[in-house]
Amino acid sequence: MTTTLQQRDSASVWQQFCNWVTSTNNRLYVGWFGVLMIPCLLTATTCFIIAFIAA
Repeated sequence: MTTTLQQRDSASVWQQFCNWVTSTNNRLYVGWFGVLMIPCLLTATTCFIIAFIAA
């Protein structure tokens, strides 16, 4: 069995997150607008479905 060690960058978690969000190498570009939009859309959809069922 072979173990491969990979050195991690000393960048902070926030810096890694910023690099991931703004990276165009992702299959789906999220961007800063997507960071806000995706959770808001999920919350709004959940509330709508719950309200529709409760009505």
